[in-house]
Order: sequence, then structure tokens, then C-alpha cells
Amino acid sequence: MNTRRPRAWQRMLSGRRLDLLDPTPVDIEIADIAHGLAFVARWNGQTRGDWPYSVAEHSLLVDDILCRTGAATPRERMTALLHDAPEYVIGDMISPVKAAVGPGYGALDERLQAAIHLRFGLPAVTAPRLKARIKRADRVSAWLEAVHVAGFSEAEADRFFRRPDADVIAGLGVRLRPPAEARAAYLERHAGLLAEMDAP
Repeated sequence: MNTRRPRAWQRMLSGRRLDLLDPTPVDIEIADIAHGLAFVARWNGQTRGDWPYSVAEHSLLVDDILCRTGAATPRERMTALLHDAPEYVIGDMISPVKAAVGPGYGALDERLQAAIHLRFGLPAVTAPRLKARIKRADRVSAWLEAVHVAGFSEAEADRFFRRPDADVIAGLGVRLRPPAEARAAYLERHAGLLAEMDAP
């Protein structure tokens, strides 16, 4: 009988070997996160356009929306930018699939999120008030994405995601661009926020 534990790590393009069951901050690299998120499609890839709408693009939009809904420090914005970062490893499961998989998915996501946060100087667990703000920004993003690229009518999007205030979404769009461009934009935003966090 084979008693060897199944492999639970993934080799990243940076050369890091990330243990999914016991992730550590030293095995987290922003280049791996940006690359992975730029190639992970939101909405299971069921979006209009010649490019998938990536989690990297979504994360940039959530950061933008957070800034429109009140003052946000560089650390709070970094938390928003990284709110879906575990998906660079575990992918973006739509909510019905997460519900079917059960609590194991949530526990895996939380372990990865804690390691990612610690790697970039954030608390392992996001404070409830900030988490709620990011969740609101995430919901606004979902409404915009649903209407602009995922084929929802505005009435459907209103029902599932609640229509955002007009002033929050004024002038905001949903970008579709090649993964390499999304990756570069994500890395640039991360570097800018990290520099602001480190500034005296």
C-alpha cells in the first residue's frame, strides 16, 4: 500500500516551491502573483471580447473603487489589490462551485492569504471594517463586470449585485487587454503602493 502523501506544492516560475497546505511568506513572490492573476479568467471565461477578463484587472478595479468610496491608506489599498491574490494558485472559482466544494476551499484561501499578507507587511488577517469596505468595492466591481463583459442586463446585475451609486461608477469601465499588459499594470500598482508604504 502506498502511504506517501500526495504532492501538495506547486513550482512557480520564480523557482519558488509553494506548499499549498503550509504556505510561508518566504515562498511568495509578487512576480508569480501578477503572472498568475493575469492569466486567471473571471466569470469562468464567459466574457465578451478577444481577451479574458483577468483577476489582475479585477484587482486593479477594486483598488480604484476603494479609493472612490473614501480615504484609503497605501496599506489599505495594498490589501485591496491583494484581496484575490490566492487565486494565482487556486484559480477563481465562481460562488456556486465554492459552495459545492465546501469549507475546505475557504480554509485553503485563508492560509494562502495570510502568507501573502505577511510577505508584504500586512496583518495576516484583515480588520473587519477594511474587509467590509473591500467587499463593497468587490460588489461594485462585480456589477460593472456583469454589465460590461459578462452578458448580464442591468436589471439582472441589480438583482444579484445591487446597483452601485452613480457617483462611484461614473467614468469607470472594465478593461480587457492582453495578459502581459495586465501583469505589467498589476506589478506597477504593487510597486507604487509598496513604495508609499515604506515611505517615512
